[in-house]
Amino acid sequence: MSNSATDLAANPLLDRSALPRFDAIAPEHIEPAIRGLLAELETELADVESTADPGWDGTVAAIERLQDKLSFSWGAASHLMGVANSDELRAAYQACQPDVVAFSMRVGQSQPLFAALKSLRSGSEWCQLDAAQQRIVETLILDAELAGVGLAGDARERFNEIQRELAELATKFGNNVLDATKEYALVLRDADDIAGLPSSLVELLAQSARGAGEAEASGESGPWRITLDYPSFGPFLEHSQRRDLRQQVYRAFITRASSGELDNSPVLEKLLALRREEAGLLGFESYAEVSLSRKMAPDVAAAEKLLTDLLEASHGAAHREFAELAEFARSQAGAGAPELAHWDVAYWAERMREERYAYSEEELRPYFPLPRVLSGLFGLAKRLFDVEIEAADGEAAVWHEDVRFFRVRGSDGEPIAAFYLDPYSRPAQKRGGAWMDECVGRTRVFGELRLPVAHLVCNGTPPVGDKPSLMTFGEVETLFHEFGHGLQHMLTRVDYGLASGIRNVEWDAVELPSQFMENWLYQRETIRATSAHIETGEPLPQALLDKICAARTYRAGSQMLRQLHFGFVDLELHHRYQGGETSAFDVQRLIAETTTVLPPLAEDRFLCSFTHIFGGGYAAGYYSYKWAEVLSADAFAAFEEAGIDDPRALASTGRRYRDTVLALGGSRAPMEVFVAFRGREPSPEPLLRNAGLLPEAVAP
Repeated sequence: MSNSATDLAANPLLDRSALPRFDAIAPEHIEPAIRGLLAELETELADVESTADPGWDGTVAAIERLQDKLSFSWGAASHLMGVANSDELRAAYQACQPDVVAFSMRVGQSQPLFAALKSLRSGSEWCQLDAAQQRIVETLILDAELAGVGLAGDARERFNEIQRELAELATKFGNNVLDATKEYALVLRDADDIAGLPSSLVELLAQSARGAGEAEASGESGPWRITLDYPSFGPFLEHSQRRDLRQQVYRAFITRASSGELDNSPVLEKLLALRREEAGLLGFESYAEVSLSRKMAPDVAAAEKLLTDLLEASHGAAHREFAELAEFARSQAGAGAPELAHWDVAYWAERMREERYAYSEEELRPYFPLPRVLSGLFGLAKRLFDVEIEAADGEAAVWHEDVRFFRVRGSDGEPIAAFYLDPYSRPAQKRGGAWMDECVGRTRVFGELRLPVAHLVCNGTPPVGDKPSLMTFGEVETLFHEFGHGLQHMLTRVDYGLASGIRNVEWDAVELPSQFMENWLYQRETIRATSAHIETGEPLPQALLDKICAARTYRAGSQMLRQLHFGFVDLELHHRYQGGETSAFDVQRLIAETTTVLPPLAEDRFLCSFTHIFGGGYAAGYYSYKWAEVLSADAFAAFEEAGIDDPRALASTGRRYRDTVLALGGSRAPMEVFVAFRGREPSPEPLLRNAGLLPEAVAP
């Protein structure tokens, strides 16, 4: 064996004997591992092509094996890019990315594989395949067509170049946002500067200062360091009495990654231009049409109709809510108070909510220490889906000391799945937001059954001092949301890796299980099990829960309008926008005329940090959040109709939900799955009712 082969054999990124060895993988492992793996896969692909068998095992299973081997190693490297980013890791990742894209295109554009798939669809074996297998074949054929299998010559060469550029630009976009977020800090040194801030935030800002080199920083004497990471930025806008500082931080947030070397303006314009060109090469009128060809919504018009219907339901409410907020601010601030600006909305909305519902978000924090929240969440999973979740720290290598590992077992004690939980914000190395991703998926393609393992990643408030993380209610909702995604990945019963879990689930249906889980936080038994005061151990009082439930519709029109604004902008940029003298920011401002109450500031460059559509998987798909929210609200209504307080009805409905929405994954079309659970197609009424936006719910 050569030294090179020996090195590859010892490379932890290529060790597929168990879960990824995250504690051993270093940036220097990535290039040799991925290049060696791609060479091996090229040989395997050539062998498959030369003996292309128009049958399931010879074609579909072969494609899955190729994809799975690559996704195991490249997926681990990609995961580390999100949670343990560094200059060295970026360099290694970006060096390999073009070759990974090229191989993926090579598989997608393989004429022998495409011919074998079509022969399988039209041959005698087709009738012997079950419905899940047939759906997988249909998807693979469509994916090949969208990968340019029908292109030849210069058109194919240009298409492939576009794919490489798109991958590089999306990575650059995300890195720029991470760096811009990390680059900004506002250090406060005077006590007047932190007027109004709750003690939990003051301690967090002092801890941030210590982490940045201010060794003597303390909550009592400062200094206090504000960043654009949400656990710092968000509460500061809600509570700071210093309007000038709120303005300073807000303007920094909306101009992230919009100047200097980190300017994403040219990056996003290039991304949009390349997507338009890609669509043209594939014979589509727009990139939105490309995107929608693989989604539940039948076409762009259907997606826009949903957004328009919801806009009609929320527009008037949002304007009334703003007028109420402005009047409240005037009544509190007195005569001569300035008109509400963007940096005032969160502050006065929190003050009005405190007065109207007689509680503050900070009042809730002590009731939600992370360990108790996890206990309640896992107890809910037991009640609904009859699964046991147990800590298994130390049984899998992790990428940071804060990361936990858990195993999921059935009622018989047999293992079903496992997951990592990375709960806290780390702005220096971890991208913002929250997400679920697969570590490995359920499959039998390698012989024995492989159980699914998920990554659940949040950016919650970290522990301060000797106290555990004390979570905001919003952070608890986020954890429940990501756990819902994880459940669909982990409780799948599909053994075909190309359709298990969230794989092959249309993107505008994939948020159903995640948004569904958020509803449980407004139920008495769940909230009692999920809360315990850090000092007294008492669960959240019923009176506080009643207030939270009453406040659920607080400013619901404004919240919906915000999401609709993003959805409309996304579709417009990917469907009608052609560039030229008009910029993407011009499009945003034009749409804002009907989808915002306060128009964006002239310098607003939110699009430069809109990673969902420029650095993630939501391009021409941001509407999916609302599309899936219709599904999730209606799915939860089934539990309400059965009886939330009836354990037997709850278990029965939960079992039906598990056996359909969670178990079937991408093996059936999402409408079929929904109807199998609900007994009918979805209705938007539960969503509008929950938001207090049904016509009869609007005050005259």
